[in-house]
Amino acid sequence: MRFLKILGLLLLALAISGGGYFAYRLYKPKAALPAGIIGSNGRIEANETDLAVKFAGRLTEVAVQEGDMVQAGAIVAKIDTADLDAALRAAEANVRQTEKAQAEADAQIAQRKSELTLADQELDRALALIAKGNVSQQRVDQARNQRRTAAAALDAARSRQDAAKEAIAAARAEAERLRVQIADGTLKAPVTGRVLYRLAEPGEVLAAGGKVVTLLDLSNVYMTLFLPTQEAGALAMGAEGRIVLDALPGRAIPATVSFVSARAQFTPRQVETQRERDRMMYRIKIRVPETLVQQYIEYVKTGLTGMGYVKLAPQAAWPEWLQSDLTKPQ
Repeated sequence: MRFLKILGLLLLALAISGGGYFAYRLYKPKAALPAGIIGSNGRIEANETDLAVKFAGRLTEVAVQEGDMVQAGAIVAKIDTADLDAALRAAEANVRQTEKAQAEADAQIAQRKSELTLADQELDRALALIAKGNVSQQRVDQARNQRRTAAAALDAARSRQDAAKEAIAAARAEAERLRVQIADGTLKAPVTGRVLYRLAEPGEVLAAGGKVVTLLDLSNVYMTLFLPTQEAGALAMGAEGRIVLDALPGRAIPATVSFVSARAQFTPRQVETQRERDRMMYRIKIRVPETLVQQYIEYVKTGLTGMGYVKLAPQAAWPEWLQSDLTKPQ
């Protein structure tokens, strides 16, 4: 019995010492950062894109599930466009009808031109004959009147031709509008990303602007940091950065400073003392290269926490534990 107690105490001591060693290895502090480099905690983020319908309608299909990866241009959902299809057929018939009206107007213009030419010839003959005294003035007046009538008829035909052209343009524009609206009934992914939320199901009637899915734009993956005034003021756009995730503690992901806020966060109402000025924080974004994101796109997840590091001085050298990245073997 005593032996069992001693054995139990030994096992308990080994467990405590092993757990302590493991905790030390897991939580032991990193080596101090060299001058010109600063770090701050943050989390991985990406832009969210809501894919919504442009016009009211019944949802007939949703082709993706939450968590699916979709490429830019892929079909995500469809809206019932039966009414629009019928309206388009009517609009196309109207286009054909107005084109026929223009053809008739063109033919009338040709006819009226011929009549005007004949009236000009008749008037010239009448003027020539009256100069010789072979016809009366009444005959000349009749020729002049016929010429004016033919010219007026030609002007009217040209007006009908212009009206027909305008009608064709309006009919074609209406048909094109309907084609665009029908095309908008097929919702396509504007970016390559992952489906974050599926917000509607087939059969639902959505109002204009109704959201169907939310996509995470994985072409722009970044970590948001907050740095004090002094460090943020010395940070340059495009400066080198590193990201170390809690889920991948042995890897440093290369990044670049893509955004430095022009406005301080957590600013006191009245900034009077040095201590209060030190409390002013600026939001920073360090972006992961898109090529690297595409290489590991199946593993990219937002919300992962970790540490972000940036170079305040370009000549500063990364310490050894920040020189590795995902392009190198572990």
